[in-house]
Amino acid sequence: MFFRMLKGALFRQKSKMIMIAVTIALGASLATAMLNIMFDVGDKMNQELKTYGANITVVPKASSVLNGLYEMDEAEETTASLKEEELGKIKTIFWAFNIVDFAPFVNTTASLNGAQVKLVGTWYNHHLALPTGEELDAGVTSLRSWWDIRDGKWIDEQNTDSDRVAMVGAALADRLGVKAGDTVTLQTANGSEALTVTGIFDAGGDEDEQIYTTLAAAQRLSGKQGQLDSIEVSALTTPDNELAVKAAKEGPASLTPREYETWYCTAYVSSICYQIQEVISDSVAAPVRQVADSEGNIMEKTELLMILITILSLLGSALGISNLVTASVMERSNEIGLMKAVGARDRQVTGLVLTEILITAIFGGAVGYFMGYGFAQIIGQTVFNSSIEMKPMVIPIVAVLIVIVTLIGSIPAIRMMQRLRPAEVLHGR
Repeated sequence: MFFRMLKGALFRQKSKMIMIAVTIALGASLATAMLNIMFDVGDKMNQELKTYGANITVVPKASSVLNGLYEMDEAEETTASLKEEELGKIKTIFWAFNIVDFAPFVNTTASLNGAQVKLVGTWYNHHLALPTGEELDAGVTSLRSWWDIRDGKWIDEQNTDSDRVAMVGAALADRLGVKAGDTVTLQTANGSEALTVTGIFDAGGDEDEQIYTTLAAAQRLSGKQGQLDSIEVSALTTPDNELAVKAAKEGPASLTPREYETWYCTAYVSSICYQIQEVISDSVAAPVRQVADSEGNIMEKTELLMILITILSLLGSALGISNLVTASVMERSNEIGLMKAVGARDRQVTGLVLTEILITAIFGGAVGYFMGYGFAQIIGQTVFNSSIEMKPMVIPIVAVLIVIVTLIGSIPAIRMMQRLRPAEVLHGR
């Protein structure tokens, strides 16, 4: 009898049930899209943020101590150095796949047309064979992707026959009248070299007064063959929490074995820095706090936005369900009154109505999930130019949320239904 009544109620009120299903589908679709994006957006946001530069700087330990004690200017040269031969070890750490890019730097001062200029040697699109057998291209071409090449082009290490090339900052080029294709002669205490200018770049900072050349050329002119002044690393990181802050402030030694294992095996910027120090001799790796903190804040705010959108969409669905179910109960008041008059209890009538709504919610939720999948892909392609991976954990989460929202939305109608008196309803009062 129960199933016959259920079937009859569903078909008699199919327009109302379709409206309830549509309302639930819309809420479920937004919840599905937002939750999948929230769970998948971390790496994609990090990849986008990596285009704005490195978030870790590696310097010699002695140089770091001197800078801390005497507040030396970053451009001031020290005798401490890192070993070029150890560069590939950065990609052997536990979080190797989170290392997106890195570039070594050698700084020196050279004389050009009687003026003292800062000369920086680095990689551009340097092809590197790693100890793991992996190969990659690393350097400032991607690490400084926001630079505007005003004239000429980037130094191309893979297609350059000679490393006697350079790029000149826009401000310095304007002052000296240098343009792409010119030759500049740089003199240092270790000799002089004529470098062909491949491009004029506009970085919007101090770099506009500098000359960039290949790492080998800068090493020759500075007498630092096989040595490095610093390394910049771009890594995908997880926003800091209390554990990461404790490790960064008090050191890994302050952590319990369980805390240490959790910290070491999580991609916090502090744990990645620590692992880099383990493989690069006599080095200090430190996060670029402005970049690292900004990434964490952006991630947290983005996730909060997704959660708020999900909550608001579900609240909207609950309100819609409440109105529709209440209207349905009002239309069926005579039927409900008759059921009570022939002996049906409140819980039996409530069970019947809730079963109708939950069956409708299941169909609406299923349709909404697939709609949400489509919304997620549209957002992923529009914002990140990549697809959003659908997380299996979202299915039970959305299912539970839909059930909760449906029950909450039905409360006003259920309370009204329980207050119905058969005599009053059947006599039209």
